[in-house]
Amino acid sequence: MKTLRLYGAGLLVALLLALTACGTSGGGTGREMYLFLTAVTYGNGLFVAVGTGGTILTSPDGVSWTQRTSPTSNSLYGATYGNGTFVAVGGYSRLWSSASVILTSPDGVNWTQQASGTGYPLNGVTYGNGLFVAVGENGTILTSSDGVTWTARTSGTGNFLNGVTYGNGLFVAVGYNGAIFTSPDGVNWTQQTSGTHNFLRGVAYGNGTFVAVGSGGAILTSSDGVTWTARTSGTGNGLIGVTYGNGLFVAVGPGGTILTSSDGVNWTARTSGTYNPLSSVTYGNGLFVAVGPGGTILTSPDGVNWTRQTPPTGN
Repeated sequence: MKTLRLYGAGLLVALLLALTACGTSGGGTGREMYLFLTAVTYGNGLFVAVGTGGTILTSPDGVSWTQRTSPTSNSLYGATYGNGTFVAVGGYSRLWSSASVILTSPDGVNWTQQASGTGYPLNGVTYGNGLFVAVGENGTILTSSDGVTWTARTSGTGNFLNGVTYGNGLFVAVGYNGAIFTSPDGVNWTQQTSGTHNFLRGVAYGNGTFVAVGSGGAILTSSDGVTWTARTSGTGNGLIGVTYGNGLFVAVGPGGTILTSSDGVNWTARTSGTYNPLSSVTYGNGLFVAVGPGGTILTSPDGVNWTRQTPPTGN
């Protein structure tokens, strides 16, 4: 499979092309084909998955999923939980116009749309040190203490920013052309040298290590967010999402790609049981959950053995 350009609204096109090329495994229904999940998070005993058309799904156990009413029909690309609040971000980008979307919920069930103050789509969001940080197209960075009131920050770049995480007192954002930016407070950002021109799509922190993943199977690691080292992934598939939980990094991507690593350095390919693209992965309550287009939802207690779950049939 060719390397995918995965940033902004391009994520939808790239994953849809990959889905069409691979077909769906497991005999998905017509609805599953159009249930396009782009991100998943965990908080307060609940998994929340989001996707195109404003799709929002919730599950207490990763197995039984319920579709929730969304206040937007725009695509959602990122989700996180912090300070008692779920936050989902997204938007759309067309030749003639673009817009951002921010939704918040105290329980994952009832959602409210908030004003972002920017016209650029948002691709990722995280929470750390009492602050939500969202990133997006044209180097957009927004911060909020409550998910409701957002402030634009200066990133110093016009590059697309795709993913953001927090760890060890530092926010790290990644994006187009190997872009990596760090900030101790979410306000003041510094560009770091990544040593790659790959599109970096996702970033996570665990066990004293930042791990960034991207196109061409790129994996970079850093102990401080400043000095980065390229690692061998063993795959040429673009990696889209990465998370850390229970002593394990898990990265996912096209063709049902799943890689695991205990240290971010040595990676092992796992059998996912699907050829569908996987766009995001999270960990919570002893369970890894990965999602993607085609209504794909996979769960694993250990990152090694994966089970496909059935998405909801609709409201």
